[in-house]
Amino acid sequence: MKFYKGLLLFLFINFSALAIGSLLMNNGPRTEWYINLNQAPWSPQGWVFGVAWSSIMILFSFYMTFLIQINRSKKVVLLFSTQFVLNVVWNYFFFNQHLIVLGLVNIIVLTVLMFYFLIAYKQSLKSKRFYVLPYCIWLVLATSLNFYIALHN
Repeated sequence: MKFYKGLLLFLFINFSALAIGSLLMNNGPRTEWYINLNQAPWSPQGWVFGVAWSSIMILFSFYMTFLIQINRSKKVVLLFSTQFVLNVVWNYFFFNQHLIVLGLVNIIVLTVLMFYFLIAYKQSLKSKRFYVLPYCIWLVLATSLNFYIALHN
């Protein structure tokens, strides 16, 4: 029962991050500003982002539930909280304020942090650490998209 309570808590927190980020976008992907940006040729279609982020947050919720059960330290809570803030504020920087370079710095830090999660807890989580791998891979793609826009606009 303890596992499921933790999982529900992380699902709530992670999907709250998506909801808050969405609110901070100010209709970002549908604005004239974003539509007129020179975007990377490998940019996925819009619907892919929703599917990807929903899947990532489900898997990350499992990851965090497993991790917090074996390591309920202040460090883990701080890392998770930092991830939450970085994930949410990227939307504000990039879509709302059009701060492309600051968004790029933000997403690079978030990507490094998520790879830290993957590597730092590999001994304690074993194969369960791979629940965070889709998040890492998606962030590499998202970083490349942000980088392309920063270079070409």
